[in-house]
Amino acid sequence: MTPTRGSHQRTTGRLGAYAASLLLLAPLTACGTGDGEPAAEPPGPARTSATAGPAPSPNGDRTDDPTDAPATGSTDAGEDEAGLDPEAADLPPVRDRVSLPALMREEVRGSGLTTTRQLAETDNWTGYAATYRVDGATVSGELLVPKGEGPFPALVLNHGYIDPDVYVLGQGMSREQEWFAAAGFVVLHTDYRGHAGSDPVSDRDRESRLVYTRDAIGAVKALQRMPYVDADRTAYVGRSMGGGVTLNAIVAEPDLVDAAVVFASVSSSFVDNLRQFTEPNRPDGARAFYARHGTPQDDPRFYDGLSSRTYFDRVEVPVLLHHGTADDTCPPQWSRETDRLLTRAGADSTLVEWPGEGHAFGPRFGDSMRRTVAFLRRHLDA
Repeated sequence: MTPTRGSHQRTTGRLGAYAASLLLLAPLTACGTGDGEPAAEPPGPARTSATAGPAPSPNGDRTDDPTDAPATGSTDAGEDEAGLDPEAADLPPVRDRVSLPALMREEVRGSGLTTTRQLAETDNWTGYAATYRVDGATVSGELLVPKGEGPFPALVLNHGYIDPDVYVLGQGMSREQEWFAAAGFVVLHTDYRGHAGSDPVSDRDRESRLVYTRDAIGAVKALQRMPYVDADRTAYVGRSMGGGVTLNAIVAEPDLVDAAVVFASVSSSFVDNLRQFTEPNRPDGARAFYARHGTPQDDPRFYDGLSSRTYFDRVEVPVLLHHGTADDTCPPQWSRETDRLLTRAGADSTLVEWPGEGHAFGPRFGDSMRRTVAFLRRHLDA
């Protein structure tokens, strides 16, 4: 296929649909993936079960400097009457502590990446169950480390919505994990707080997705401390709800990573996601959120403060977006609008559309991953 060219490229392809999970507080019928995702062309040897007993562990930070003490955000005090921290005049004003501008003022800390057991091994990589620390909280995840001589470029994977009550370690992007590890990337798939072996999360943080954004930022910082990771070559890859988490992270800390890729992303407008998922699927959750924060009609500026698109002028890294035109979970128009707004804000954005594809990537998954790996290698010099 030959992409058309303008301010950004657009590529076409085909894809089959698959069952998707829900965003925000809705049931398992919206933006996300589960372990039942369709198989794709394997990137390398299949996983094998680990043998019993202790496994080699890639633990050990670059330094022993503690970084997991709770950080104090500057929104707790010292704001002027307009809600703007006088010491951060170059940042958007803080009108509510539950907002991306408030997160921008936090020093999110990540450290303590530790493997707990070996899960799998191939000729190319070894996979581990792992935990890391974010601002004093423990977050679980799955870590895949390539074999060979490092340090390696590294990726943080942000998964889509899966009901935390049924979610298990490393669920949602297993195909991507293996593909990237076989391509020579260290992969840390974060579970987010409230999932698998991670610490609990408050209802407000879960609904706003800000805690998930902190966990993604902390995952990068924990990875960057490891001796087998090249701290100057890191990126995010997010799917569905994780695409929204990724967009939040690159506006909250614009210079932390070198690139970002999102697949079948939720909207960069927080209100779009509430209306698409929470209102019809969990009306009680929507009513509780509106009772606490007002409706989008009552307080549109509050919802702007939770929408990454409001701050796209802060994006400093190249962004690659994939979306299937037959996606009936996260409408493809959402990625088109995100791409348009990123480009208008001056960001380097590329949208790749796949005609006939549903929310997951099946027949053309391999093509999408080859395109993604090429993009990451180009921008991470990998």
